[in-house]
Amino acid sequence: MAKELRAAGIEVYPFYKIRILMLANRMNYRDHRKIIVVDGEYGFVGGINVDDRYINNGKNKLFWRDTHLMIRGQAVAGLQYVFIGDWNFCSGRRIEFVDRYFPPLVDENGNKPDSLVQIVAGGPDSELAAIMLAYMAAISSARKRLYITTPYFIPNETVMNSIKFAALKGVDVRLLVPGISDSRLVNAASSSNYEELLEVGVRIYRYQKGFVHAKTMVADDNMSVVGTANMDIRSYDLNFEINALVYDRMLNEELAAVFMADLEESIELNLEEWKNRSKVIKFGETLTRLVSPLL
Repeated sequence: MAKELRAAGIEVYPFYKIRILMLANRMNYRDHRKIIVVDGEYGFVGGINVDDRYINNGKNKLFWRDTHLMIRGQAVAGLQYVFIGDWNFCSGRRIEFVDRYFPPLVDENGNKPDSLVQIVAGGPDSELAAIMLAYMAAISSARKRLYITTPYFIPNETVMNSIKFAALKGVDVRLLVPGISDSRLVNAASSSNYEELLEVGVRIYRYQKGFVHAKTMVADDNMSVVGTANMDIRSYDLNFEINALVYDRMLNEELAAVFMADLEESIELNLEEWKNRSKVIKFGETLTRLVSPLL
């Protein structure tokens, strides 16, 4: 693919060269960001990779459910800044941070954007665990509802306790995770966390239509998160990730409606039934949890 792109005159550089393809998804310090910036005016960020698997045209074995966000306005500069920094690192060349890559922050009528958007980028090159802290802040701020969708749920103790505390203080906390996953080991490690969440009132749903790959959060009625970061230790510490935090009622309601529609394609876990699953399954989940930071 890279050869074809270069032959067409497109510049292509790897973030890190992958020498063992089987380990591509598990290698450390990989660029997991998905960023598109068009003319410095439109930005795209979310869970969708450039891959035929996401087309859902009936030819693929697995249905992929994902979420991507288009941004216009001031926040695009944040995506542009991160992209240019990554590009300069990968290519060994240098794109200057000049005005033509960062157009004015108002539209042609002089109107400023209606919504506040924060771009949060994180990675192992930063001492500040920005992705984890942003998730924790969003979870802790919820007062009424908290809807989380993530394909990989292996949180650290800080995030886990934040979710539990939200449920204990009366927030309607719901977690949507895959019933069908692209990794049995990761799914098992994720499952090892469910019982203690169910015990404090978190409602957990396993998506059945296909593989839910979206990474979104809906907090109350005016805050939403859409991005590339899973709710796992790898996304907090080992991957280069990027999320958009959007303070907008309209987007919040839209994502909440999509979340509820996804629940129609899901099975809700019952605490007593979950406790009574076989000892062999429990042992396997506990075993994978021990190595979960490596998954």
